[in-house]
Amino acid sequence: MTARKKLPIGIQTFREIRENNYYYVDKTALALSLIESGKHYFLSRPRRFGKSLFLDTLKELFEGNELLFRGLAIHDQWDWSVQYPVLRFSFGRNNYNVHSALKESLHQQLSYFERILDMPPRLEDVGGRFADLIDRLTEQTNLPLVILIDEYDKPILDALENRELASANRDFLRGFYSTIKDYDAKIKFSLLTGVTKFSKVSLFSGLNNLKDITLDKRYSTLCGYTDQDIDTVFAPELEGLDRDSIRYWYNGYNWLGEGVYNPFDVLNLFDRREFKNYWFETGTPTFLIRHLANNQFFTPNLEQLQSDEALLSAFDIDHISNEALLFQTGYLTIHQVEQPLLGYWFYTLGYPNHEVKSSLNSSLLSAYGVNESLALRNRINLIKILQRNAVEELQGLFHAFFASIPHQWYDSSRGVLAQYEGYYASIFYSHFAALGIDTIVEDSSSLGRLDMAVKFSGRIYLFEFKVLEHSSEGEALRQIHDKRYADKYRALNQPLYLIGVEFSKVTRNIVGFAIEQD
Repeated sequence: MTARKKLPIGIQTFREIRENNYYYVDKTALALSLIESGKHYFLSRPRRFGKSLFLDTLKELFEGNELLFRGLAIHDQWDWSVQYPVLRFSFGRNNYNVHSALKESLHQQLSYFERILDMPPRLEDVGGRFADLIDRLTEQTNLPLVILIDEYDKPILDALENRELASANRDFLRGFYSTIKDYDAKIKFSLLTGVTKFSKVSLFSGLNNLKDITLDKRYSTLCGYTDQDIDTVFAPELEGLDRDSIRYWYNGYNWLGEGVYNPFDVLNLFDRREFKNYWFETGTPTFLIRHLANNQFFTPNLEQLQSDEALLSAFDIDHISNEALLFQTGYLTIHQVEQPLLGYWFYTLGYPNHEVKSSLNSSLLSAYGVNESLALRNRINLIKILQRNAVEELQGLFHAFFASIPHQWYDSSRGVLAQYEGYYASIFYSHFAALGIDTIVEDSSSLGRLDMAVKFSGRIYLFEFKVLEHSSEGEALRQIHDKRYADKYRALNQPLYLIGVEFSKVTRNIVGFAIEQD
């Protein structure tokens, strides 16, 4: 059996990994393909997915550090006699929610390059110093240079809730990045990476030759680990861990090619030997949660959200689509691709895995007015009710829950959520989803769509939700019968429960709860 190595948790330095006996998943064949196929690239991937490590790998490669690449795919296909100058910028270290932070960060990074290259600044402004460095480096080496930019979007993301500052940071970066276009002839290769994809018009004006490889299936595994990586590179770590559980918890991210696992989760699992929400816990998506709540997002749609390429890219300071925000930040991924007409692509998005489904819905409950500790107790009680199949107790559980939401919350700006019909069903759904229970929403039959089906412990529960002010009493259960929603489930030969749930916007609670066993 292959000897165990050290786990590179949080290590983004290629040299440290290669020199200190850490596991390394070889991405150099993909790096070579990128370099040979083009010049200016852009890549969007969620946080903690290995973007910084890939950029550092490119830096060491272009600088010709041959020893680090021995035994890797690229070693015998690279000209190690050429050492290109490299400028690598990173915006990951600072908080850019103050007016001077962005300019100070760039001045500090430019000062670092000028010091190590022994090129004292001859100009004062950021754009001028950057351009001057390019001129002097290419003149000194007689070679084109490489520009790598990590977390290109962080100065804007940090300031999104301050639109004026976010716009100022965006405009400043637009001027800085335009230097890449102006000095194209002196650049060998450039790659910008980040979490989000801001429109070319807003941020990369003029950089029309920037090739976006975010949804290029050839580079879908550029960040993250594949099934083969888990079974080969990390084979020594698998003993004592259920392989299907690893897949269920952490696999499922898809960018139109082969799916990948979240690397941060996998490494922490191998270290701690426990299944936990490692990735989610490193950064609660506060802006995302607030954005979805403010937009009255119907949480059951997280199971199967329809989109096209334009919506997936609709991310700008003045307009952020739910689809783009959820997809680009890694909370939804592509499940299905359709091309109904030549050149027109449509995508069905859904959760990548159990960790995201459970964690995201837990966070959404608090944004929808739920006290966190109460929501936790509710989930514990919910799982106990389902384990006992005490389905009649569900009404009391959720009635008490809705009653616990403070009246002040309904009167606040967030309380507008409760005015739309999907609010009550969203709360109901997210309790089940936060437990990772098998839920199917908007399940189609020949006569209509069932609101929610829940499969648990060999039993099936069919739910239909109605707001009483918009329908007659008993309508929810009646619709399950009239639309024959149960027909498709009877063939499974499992106990089947039909549940009609009716809410009132006046009492802000459940006013009808009818149960039948089919």
